[in-house]
Amino acid sequence: MTSEPTPQTLIPAPQLQISPEKLTSARSESEPSAVRLFLNSRGSSGLADQGFAALMLLCACSIFAIVGFIFVILVLRSRLSLAQFGSHFFTHTGWDPVSGDFGAFPFIYGTLVSSLLALLIAVPLALGVAIFITELCPRRLKAPISFLTELLAAIPSVVYGLWAVFVLVPIMRDQLGPFLVKYLGWTHLFEGANFGVGLLTASIILAIMILPIISSLTRDIMQAVPNSQREAVLALGATRWEMIRIGVLRNSRIGIVGAVMLGLGRALGETMAVTMVIGNHPEVPHSLFAPGYTLASVIANEFSEATGDLYLSALIEIGLALFLVTIVVNAIARLMVWAVTRGAPARIS
Repeated sequence: MTSEPTPQTLIPAPQLQISPEKLTSARSESEPSAVRLFLNSRGSSGLADQGFAALMLLCACSIFAIVGFIFVILVLRSRLSLAQFGSHFFTHTGWDPVSGDFGAFPFIYGTLVSSLLALLIAVPLALGVAIFITELCPRRLKAPISFLTELLAAIPSVVYGLWAVFVLVPIMRDQLGPFLVKYLGWTHLFEGANFGVGLLTASIILAIMILPIISSLTRDIMQAVPNSQREAVLALGATRWEMIRIGVLRNSRIGIVGAVMLGLGRALGETMAVTMVIGNHPEVPHSLFAPGYTLASVIANEFSEATGDLYLSALIEIGLALFLVTIVVNAIARLMVWAVTRGAPARIS
């Protein structure tokens, strides 16, 4: 009896399957990438890094060099006036080129008063515009209002001056001036004759000029506040105004102070528009209606008329006074920022 052959089952041999990722990684381990080949072909980059660091250090030190160069030139060109009047030049109130009597105090006073008064007018309005655009403005109006606000910053200074001469001066003389005398005359700030030109008119035109700077910077700073801050305050039951005050303005206060200081710097150095409406009278004004003078406007008005060496030296020393006033104001701004932050780094919390 013959037995039938038993069928044999053939088991295929297992095949090794290598994924494309493993092939790529194996190839990358064996062969350097194109980027690595390029970096290796350049050689050591230490020299390039050192050169770049030295170039950046030179750029940073150039700021100190420029400021120092300006200061040295102003001091050298005003040596005659410094030797003649000394530090008394900055506190003396007389200004008579014919007799050679020069003092910068009326111009320092006019510069500080007009600039600070411009801030008092412009800052609340600029904050209101920034808050409205950022938090309350409908979407269809946001772009037009933002564009018009930034357009104010592009208008030349002389155009502002012409508008002030033909529009603002008559309004100040005929409408706004009598209104201020009637309702605020008890403050003794609005006394004397009102011809439409004076410290108040110059302050108003300065406020219009620095408003777009403060408003645009404040708007950008407020937009940088995370929405989580707003949502967290609203989730606690705050109203919209409380959300803006606590969640937005409190976190933006450092940048807002910086924006205000930039506006103040623009106001301190403004020349043409102020010259056209401030009255250009070299005396300390005792009323906001009275004409005055600023450091920048007296240089612009009288530099071309300076005939004697002492006269020219006194005008250059006024430029030195403006330079020093700007430094002092910026130092005060730094102290204000430090007082707000208490030495903490500027950040949005």
